[in-house]
Amino acid sequence: MAALCVILTAACGYDYRDNRIPNYLVLLAAVLGMGWQAWDGGVPGALAFWGQAALAMALLYPFFKIGGLGAGDVKLLGATAGYLPFGKVLIFLFCSLLIAAMISLVKMCRKGIFRQRVQYLSAYLKDVMLTGEWKLYQAGGTGEKSRGICLSGPILLSVLLYLGGVY
Repeated sequence: MAALCVILTAACGYDYRDNRIPNYLVLLAAVLGMGWQAWDGGVPGALAFWGQAALAMALLYPFFKIGGLGAGDVKLLGATAGYLPFGKVLIFLFCSLLIAAMISLVKMCRKGIFRQRVQYLSAYLKDVMLTGEWKLYQAGGTGEKSRGICLSGPILLSVLLYLGGVY
């Protein structure tokens, strides 16, 4: 888990600086995690790692598909989920996304755009419900790309909460 925290810290550096997480960091996290699980539980441990990673990525894929999460975020969440006990994966995902939501809320309030974002979200959801078709969720509704929230930080914080016994 110490190696995971180091990798997540490096991912934070890249994510906050470049707004992307290098694939080699995600691959390193995945290989080390699978190796650790294989060392601890043999082939079933390695299979459990990949199963948990795949489950996390499958659950998050719809958010990636509409533009709510980046590909690096989904892969990093998946690789990290493989390190945790199966019963903690959903709690980990929830905590990571809750921390990101709280950061987003603070950013929106500081920029004075909370009301505008809620109105856009409401219109987006109404459109999806009426048409039954998922569309790309744009930053401001006009096609511009916003920086959004770097999820590597919330992922690291969620892992630290797990290590600290919070969940």
